[in-house]
Amino acid sequence: MRLSAEGVSLSYGRRVVVDDVTLEVASGEFCVIVGPNASGKSTLLRGLARVMRPDAGVIRLGDDDIASLDSREVARRLAILPQMQQFDIDLVVEELVWRGRTPHHRPFRPATERDQEAVERALELTGLDDLRERPLRSLSGGERQRAWLALALAQEPRVLLLDEPTTFLDLRHQVEVMEVLRRLNEGGLTVVAVLHDLALASRYAHRIVGIKDGRLVLDGPPSEALTPGALSEVFGLEMVAVTDPRTGRPLPFPA
Repeated sequence: MRLSAEGVSLSYGRRVVVDDVTLEVASGEFCVIVGPNASGKSTLLRGLARVMRPDAGVIRLGDDDIASLDSREVARRLAILPQMQQFDIDLVVEELVWRGRTPHHRPFRPATERDQEAVERALELTGLDDLRERPLRSLSGGERQRAWLALALAQEPRVLLLDEPTTFLDLRHQVEVMEVLRRLNEGGLTVVAVLHDLALASRYAHRIVGIKDGRLVLDGPPSEALTPGALSEVFGLEMVAVTDPRTGRPLPFPA
């Protein structure tokens, strides 16, 4: 499903954080948003998810103005995995994942066979089938992140938004999470993720969008967007890049 922003501005009080951004993410695309701290990346993601209402502009989910849809319909089409989740929530993995079915049925209605199938598929896709009875508190950081991802997948969204899904994870668990996202995207899910790790962005994204001071300053495939010149403009420091021997894509780092 397509997700787009047309002339969108977002603010906190009088402070404009996202300024007149126009962006269209095609159906089935894996788009990564990069930029320095406080550049507006997470705020843009919240706007795209209708967590924040724009001061100006329109956000469309498919062909619909997202503001015109009720919350249940938005949750059927789109899921967001925020940067910080509740680590102290007193649930086991499977109970958490079942919460993802909330948008699909009315209160006090019994679960359906489709609900069960969606939960089982989410557990399978995230590799959590053997951990379904484990309390969230007992999981490693990577396992816990995959549990929250499974919650989002149980919604059966057509668009998935993620805010720094690899933060605080070691290298192995970063790759595990990104491989899950790659498989989901190959299955047709539209993915938009905020990432700090430019190497991961280069490896997995179809498209890189760079934000600085609330405005888009680069947009293109990794081979075009992750050049030293473009990244220097985004991050304000000299950058260099080498070629990934496995993918042929750029691997950028500070000079």
